[in-house]
Amino acid sequence: MTGVNPSPPVRRLGDRLFAGSARGAGIAILVVLAGVAAFLVVDSVPALVAPAADVPGGKGVFSYVGPLLFGTVIAAVIALVVATPLGVAIALFLTHYAPRRLAQGLGYVVDLLAAIPSIVFGFWGIFWLAPRMVPFYAWAEEHLGFIPLFAGPASATGRTMLTAGVVLAVMILPIISAISREVFAQVPTLHREAALALGATRWEMIRMAVLPYGRSGVIGGAMLGLGRALGETLAIALVLSVSAGTMTFNLISSTNPSTIAANIALQFPESSGLDVHTLIASGLALFALTLVVNVLARAVVNRRADFSGAN
Repeated sequence: MTGVNPSPPVRRLGDRLFAGSARGAGIAILVVLAGVAAFLVVDSVPALVAPAADVPGGKGVFSYVGPLLFGTVIAAVIALVVATPLGVAIALFLTHYAPRRLAQGLGYVVDLLAAIPSIVFGFWGIFWLAPRMVPFYAWAEEHLGFIPLFAGPASATGRTMLTAGVVLAVMILPIISAISREVFAQVPTLHREAALALGATRWEMIRMAVLPYGRSGVIGGAMLGLGRALGETLAIALVLSVSAGTMTFNLISSTNPSTIAANIALQFPESSGLDVHTLIASGLALFALTLVVNVLARAVVNRRADFSGAN
C-alpha cells in the first residue's frame, strides 16, 4: 500500500546491550581522561604560582620543565627516525619477500620484543650497547664534529642521548612493524597483480600499490610508537647520563638533558611539598605533549584514510 511508513526495525536485546556497553565504555574513557587532566592541573597550581626561587633549580617551573620537555622530544624523535624505516622494511620483508614459514617465525620473534620489560632494555643498553657505541662516537667527533649533533666531546661511557634513542627505537620497533605488517597484508590482491601484470618489478609493485595503500597505517603505527617513546621511564633512567637543566643538540656528549618520565621516576621518592607539585607540573607538560601528538596523528591518518588505494 502507498502512503504507509514502514515500521522501524526491532533491535534485539543483544544489540541494545552491546550498543549500551560500547557507549558506556567510550564515556568511561572520557571521564577517566578528564579526571587525570583535572588531577594534574589542580596539583600543578602550587608549583605554577610559587616564587621562582622556591622551585627546584631556583628559576621557576617553566625553566625546570623546559629542558625535560626538550630531552623528551629529542629522545622520542631519535627513536622514531631509527625505528620507522626499520619497522616498515621488516613488515615489507615478512609480507612480500620471505617464505610463509620463515615469515611466521620471524614475525613471532619481532612481536616478542614487545613483551620484554623496559628495565631489561635498560640493562642491555647500559652494559652492551653503550660500550660498543664509544668507538663510533670518537669517529663521529673526529670526522663529523662540524655538525652540531656530533660536536663532542665524545662520551667515554657511551651513555648519551643517541644511545638512549637507539634503545627506545628497539623498544618501539615491534609496534611499528606489527601494525605495518597487518596493513600491508590487507592490500587487495588485484592491485598487486595488476601492477605485476603491467610489467612492474616486485619493488615497483610495492612502491606503487602497497606503500600508498598502507601509508595511513604506517603513520598510525609510528604515532603509537612515538607515544611509547615519550612515556618511557626505566630504560632512559638507566642509560642516560643526565646533566640537570641542560638543553643541547649534541647527541654524543655526556652532557644530556633528562626526560620528563625518567626525571619523575628518579626524583619522586625523595621529593616532598613543592617539589612533588613541580614534578606533577612536568607530568602535566608530558600529558599535554602526548595529547597534541595524538591529535595531530589522528588528523594525518584521517587525511590519508581518504585514499583507499582504489581511488
